[in-house]
Amino acid sequence: MSALGVIGGTGLSQLVYLTEVNKRVIKTPYGEPSSALTFGKLDGVDVIFMARHGYGHTIPPHKINYQANIWALKEAGAANIVAVTTVGSMNQTMAPGHLVLPNQLIDYTWGRCSTYFEDDLEQLVHIDFTKPYSVGLREQMITAMMEAKVIALNEAVYACTQGPRLETAAEIIKLRRDGCDLVGMTGMPEAALAKELKLDYACCAVVANWAAGLDGDEINMNAIEASASEGMLKLREFLKALVKQIKKAES
Repeated sequence: MSALGVIGGTGLSQLVYLTEVNKRVIKTPYGEPSSALTFGKLDGVDVIFMARHGYGHTIPPHKINYQANIWALKEAGAANIVAVTTVGSMNQTMAPGHLVLPNQLIDYTWGRCSTYFEDDLEQLVHIDFTKPYSVGLREQMITAMMEAKVIALNEAVYACTQGPRLETAAEIIKLRRDGCDLVGMTGMPEAALAKELKLDYACCAVVANWAAGLDGDEINMNAIEASASEGMLKLREFLKALVKQIKKAES
């Protein structure tokens, strides 16, 4: 049975409900990953966890070694990757505390190492990125959300900005005009790199706040932490339901 990879973002630096836990450092051709990998089991399913920002939450979004992270997860045996990310919402139906499964994204980042296919190539490689997230994994995640009785929206456009600063109110207006529902800082190039390595990858976004300008003049960081914590409690139930879906699909 293949392992489920989980990438934890802000608010999720470890999975405390795993059993048979051990940690291992994976070396990659692209340097050091953000953290050692945590191996464990959740209801009998092998899970591999990585802290995207490091276990001390010290690596900013634009400094994350995305190439090393995705490579390490594949090398360790993860076939499916659930990328947990904390986001702001520009859509009134996606309130703080909600979980959202984006189906599309727009990349606004720059200067990040965004591909494995740039040096010593025998031929030029272009991946099909029409659907940035795995259709099959998203279907399993949607079913898991329903079984866990977790309210989740399963269609949204994720805007990935450079960070580490939050956005201006004018930038949020622009992103809404572009058709975006959520805004975060880590969705790219993570999704594209997973696609290049032929991994099933999908995003579970935890809404932590209304984006800039939508709820007062300033963003309340304490409120962000409270909403993220609420979402992480739902995430636990979702992951338990998801591993049941994975076991069912592989049995």
